[in-house]
Amino acid sequence: MAWKNLQAFIKALDEAGELIRIREYVNPVLEMAEITDRFSKSGGGGKALLFENTGYEFPVLMNAYGSEKRMCMALGVQQLDDVATDIENLFQLLMSPKDSMLEKLKMLPKLGKFAGWMPKVKSGRGACQEIIMSTPDITKLPVITCWPKDGGPFVTLPVIHTKDPNNGTRNVGMYRMQVFGPQLTGMHWHKHKVSAKHFAAYKELKKRMPVAVALGGDPVYAYAATAPLPENVDEYMLAGFLRKKKVELVQCISQPEIEVPADADFIIEGYVEPNDDLIWEGPFGDHTGYYSLPDWYPKFHITAITHKKNAIYPATIVGIPPQEDAWLGKATERIFLTPIKMTMVPEIVNMEMPVEGVFHNLVVTKIKKDYAGQGQKVMNAMWGAGQMMFNKILVLTSDEVNNEPIDITDYEKLAQHIFKQLNPATDIHFSSGPMDVLDHSCSKLGFGGKMCIDGTAKENEEIDDAYDLKDAQPSSNAIQKCLQNYADIKSVNLSLLSKNIPCLIVAVQKNKKEHIKILHEEICGNTLFVGVKMILYVEHTVDANDLPVALWRFCNNLDPKRDFHLVKKYWPQAHENSPTKYWACMGLDGTRKTKKWDGFQRDWPNIIIADDATIKKVDEKWNQLGIGDLITSPSLKYKNQLYGEEAIVNTNE
Repeated sequence: MAWKNLQAFIKALDEAGELIRIREYVNPVLEMAEITDRFSKSGGGGKALLFENTGYEFPVLMNAYGSEKRMCMALGVQQLDDVATDIENLFQLLMSPKDSMLEKLKMLPKLGKFAGWMPKVKSGRGACQEIIMSTPDITKLPVITCWPKDGGPFVTLPVIHTKDPNNGTRNVGMYRMQVFGPQLTGMHWHKHKVSAKHFAAYKELKKRMPVAVALGGDPVYAYAATAPLPENVDEYMLAGFLRKKKVELVQCISQPEIEVPADADFIIEGYVEPNDDLIWEGPFGDHTGYYSLPDWYPKFHITAITHKKNAIYPATIVGIPPQEDAWLGKATERIFLTPIKMTMVPEIVNMEMPVEGVFHNLVVTKIKKDYAGQGQKVMNAMWGAGQMMFNKILVLTSDEVNNEPIDITDYEKLAQHIFKQLNPATDIHFSSGPMDVLDHSCSKLGFGGKMCIDGTAKENEEIDDAYDLKDAQPSSNAIQKCLQNYADIKSVNLSLLSKNIPCLIVAVQKNKKEHIKILHEEICGNTLFVGVKMILYVEHTVDANDLPVALWRFCNNLDPKRDFHLVKKYWPQAHENSPTKYWACMGLDGTRKTKKWDGFQRDWPNIIIADDATIKKVDEKWNQLGIGDLITSPSLKYKNQLYGEEAIVNTNE
């Protein structure tokens, strides 16, 4: 369904018991983010928050997409899979054979309905242009500052419109914008993004690039701006498909080449000058849970700001998962499963992106396997599919075992199946390629290692008879006693072994070069570890027994191709006359990398937490806000995991 505007969506949230109105003053600088972080981590995503007293003319809406229920409400569906079903039906309609004229004629009404969802530019002004600032000044908007080491206030839910200067193709994306002054922000588009390509085309033509930013309106706009669409697909076509109603656009006032949603709450118009010096933007507490490294980005010069009479400023925060963006990612996972499996990788049955993997770091894919090598075929296809090129760790599993379907959302049973099928020496594949610019673990910006763990049932051609682990049953007690003798090991997670998952998580305090490699080889030299197939190493400040946190830190800090250490050794079988076999254990170094111990040349970011002063202020005013019992700050859990007080830590430390 289509929401008339953001206010209609807020009313629906209120009536559904999904909204908390906060009428007492809350500072947009750090305090709103701290309150939102507490709610987003309170279980199930908490509630949406409407801060009505902001110190500005406009209220602020946060955590609007922060649960499965609210994400479904934003998209107008009962379940996220409903959208995938609609897409699958459409694909089947278009791809099915149509031999008779009657069958072809039957398609026309459905195709006509689809055409009715295409965006339309209407004449005159829209509601988004009811008020025109006499002098545009973005500092009059309640732009939030999220985290204490952020470079400043950032617009965090901007729907940014650009056009290709050569063919007029529109792109709608979401790129954060740091505020530097009343009429100046940064424009944080990465080199892989379509808007960056548009900018490169304007630079080549030596032409000023018009840009417009929409805030608010139908909540589907913000989702469509984040969706991984092909370059030639208009995001407002997707929005029209999702809302089952075309998006009405109006021309901007000062940048008439650009059209924007008529029902948006705010429109910020301006341009990027090709010959401008770039501006030093960041740091920014990002969705990885770490501060993103500051860098040079284009300047956005504001020429006009318009808004509705009753405008509401939408914002979000990103940080240590889970956060609101996890549900935006879940929507993408479900919605884009069908196009991927029907057009590029037909073997795919299902896909899951665990929250600890912060979207691109970890993807689990279930496939229908029919022949040897099919896992590698899927691996290569997925790493070549749009934004899946940024995926770091891909885990593959079969669709069923002994005619029983595998549920990839049941992580314990999933891991049991994968490790049962896995030979670490032959079934883990490494590659390298483009990575998310926010991935701080890469030795080079935007380029690093990838890993595919093929946990599918193996065909005979894929089995190396030199390995045999059927009789190996490592003892948790014996391993624990052994590892207690290592002063550099600070904690060990042995819980997976008891669940028939031959994997350890070990927290290590590094103090020498090649520390993890040396330690892993030494550990694997002990026959107590025969049968352990994988050891994940994390830094000493991480509690290895806090599995979600350990996996989140591990996935962020690993460059798989650089940081793997495979040990394979002879294992004399217990049975007489049986041949000597190999056993293998993969060690993966998910610790922080430094120049001193690892030869790492880039800076390393810190994790994101609130500062003590903000936590104290929010605690003190909590009872006056009318938002229920006190929720303690999630940041308190992570204080002992900081590298230091700075957002970006020098690699020599």
